[in-house]
Amino acid sequence: MNDFKNRLVVISVVLSFVMIALFMGLFNLQIINGEEYSAQSEGRISAKVTKKAPRGEILDRNGELLVSNREGYSVMLQKTISTSDEINRKFLNIINVLEKYGYSYIDSLPITNYPYEYSFNDDNNNGSNDDERQKWFSERTKITEDMSAEAAMSIYCDVVYKISDEYTNEEKRKIAGIRYDSEINGFSISQPFKIAEDIGLNVVTELKERQNEFEGVLITEEYYRNYEQKDIAAHIVGGIGKMNAEEYDIYSDKGYGYNDMIGKRGVEKLFEEYLRGSDGLDVVGLETGDNSDEKSQQAVPGHYVMLTIDSELQRTCEQSLGKWINKIAEEGKKREDNNGADSNAGAAVVIDIKNGDVLACASYPSFDPETFNSNYNELAQNPSNPMWNRALNGTYTPGSTFKPLVAVAALETGIVGLNEIVECEGVYTFYEDYQPKCWIWSDRKQTHGEINITKAIEHSCNYFFYEMGRRLGIDTIAQFAGNFGLGEPTGIELGEEKGNMSSKEYKKKIATNDYDKTWYAGDTIQAAIGQSYSYFTPIQLANYISVIANGGIRYKTHILKSVHSSVDGSVIYKPEPEVIGKIDIRPENLNAVKAGMLGVVDEGSASAIFADYKEKIGGKTGTAQIGKNKSNNALFVAFAPFDEPEIAVAVVIERGVKGANAANVAKDIFDKYFEKSDISFENVNIGELLP
Repeated sequence: MNDFKNRLVVISVVLSFVMIALFMGLFNLQIINGEEYSAQSEGRISAKVTKKAPRGEILDRNGELLVSNREGYSVMLQKTISTSDEINRKFLNIINVLEKYGYSYIDSLPITNYPYEYSFNDDNNNGSNDDERQKWFSERTKITEDMSAEAAMSIYCDVVYKISDEYTNEEKRKIAGIRYDSEINGFSISQPFKIAEDIGLNVVTELKERQNEFEGVLITEEYYRNYEQKDIAAHIVGGIGKMNAEEYDIYSDKGYGYNDMIGKRGVEKLFEEYLRGSDGLDVVGLETGDNSDEKSQQAVPGHYVMLTIDSELQRTCEQSLGKWINKIAEEGKKREDNNGADSNAGAAVVIDIKNGDVLACASYPSFDPETFNSNYNELAQNPSNPMWNRALNGTYTPGSTFKPLVAVAALETGIVGLNEIVECEGVYTFYEDYQPKCWIWSDRKQTHGEINITKAIEHSCNYFFYEMGRRLGIDTIAQFAGNFGLGEPTGIELGEEKGNMSSKEYKKKIATNDYDKTWYAGDTIQAAIGQSYSYFTPIQLANYISVIANGGIRYKTHILKSVHSSVDGSVIYKPEPEVIGKIDIRPENLNAVKAGMLGVVDEGSASAIFADYKEKIGGKTGTAQIGKNKSNNALFVAFAPFDEPEIAVAVVIERGVKGANAANVAKDIFDKYFEKSDISFENVNIGELLP
């Protein structure tokens, strides 16, 4: 009897252990690792593959493609149940295949290869700024600022990613880099990680041939940007890139995934909401090979964005800037004083005076948007700063291009009459303690003699405008400058510098001592000839000339012409011209100022360049001093045709010596503009442009 009871107890204990083991197994299967096993099980039955939608194309105002799409491949890894060592080995094997064929992979860990050093810059931090350095030294990394790069790598290798010593230091860095990126991009069972993009068929073929070694590796077809006219408009069209962690926090609420590409710069960033398409979904049965049509969703391409830019005019601006800047530098190197040898950059803007359309917006030097990411470090270290959009963000002393504005102010306030004569004496002696010279006295020891306001513009008489500045006062000059939009944003969507108009307040703001805070009469008369503390952008100068050309209307400048559906070409959005200011200028006063600008081109400083030109043009040269041991900046502003103006142009050449040099670029622009036909986008059916 006792034996029976003992056997019963033993059986009961064994059964209890079996039940406990079964319970623990089920608990582990369904509760602890339920999500992973469920995803793995579902993966054996079907795979959900996102069908990436192509971004919308970017076109110029005449329907010419600037940016389109091409198909390519990406390598992604789907997380499966595996140890750290298995993950490390798999990542390294994938890296080796990529490097074998010369392809890069995503790696933003800010530590160099062995010997380890910190390396923080926009390129390896996915376009982030200096704040990323502080964020990297945060709790999520388990790294502190007092750690050396070598100590940080030890933590990553030994503690975080458990990278064994069987790997070389170089291999450890590769594994840590890709593991780091996978973590900050949310690599999980439900979120695959994109390892590399835009790879070739050679990589695809090898990965598929060795698929037994690469469980979880997915090859996805994606669309990549194709820059149809990559020699122009790089600063305008911008570029796309992979989101960093901070950007994902913003875009995740809008339905973006970790691996999605977004606009990072220029039009690509500005009009992201229009350009982004709607992704589709393929549900593929892995065992049966059948598609589940009822669950699949077709991708919808993004909308077409039509810009106000004329690609031919844009190309002329960029090529002409390069041609004349290089010529100035070459000629300067032949001179004993090297005047002009330091010229290496510039900008040009063309605006439709009737609506604020920006027809061209060029900055030189530029870059190839297709290789921007791979060449980032080289571009960032280039002393000419090719990534900087000088047309919108460069601020320049206007020099004598400011004089037509002062002339309008003087006439409209009545401090000078249309026919009033002022005698240029060469040296302005009104003030005992400050007696500046007219340029003609400095150059030739001559004077302009008796001169009215029209001739003063034509001959750019400093003496005359010293007198106008004294009569007007700085506050009135600054008021008119604001009315013309100088020192004020033009409104262009891409973003711009505000610039600055000389003022008492500004001088106080930048002063380093009490003496420098004082505003002197000399400051006012220097401001009247476009010097002093005035700094304007090329697009502001072009828009200011637009106001003179169209009789006093200041339009908001813009780069977006219209947005069209990728499905049927219908208009999704079309901004209307927006007036942001008006100046009442009496016709007789405006005619006197414009006549002076016509004289600049016909008889004055730009006449040699426009001799016997086929169209009448109003313009003004400017030469601005920028400091010791530097050549003067060259500026030229103009409008045309003179009798019925259509466009305004502003050209700035950094260290271009004299304004007439900038006029050469403007002439090339006018040559292209006048040879073109009248065909514009209004005559183009966007539906005919769709693939």
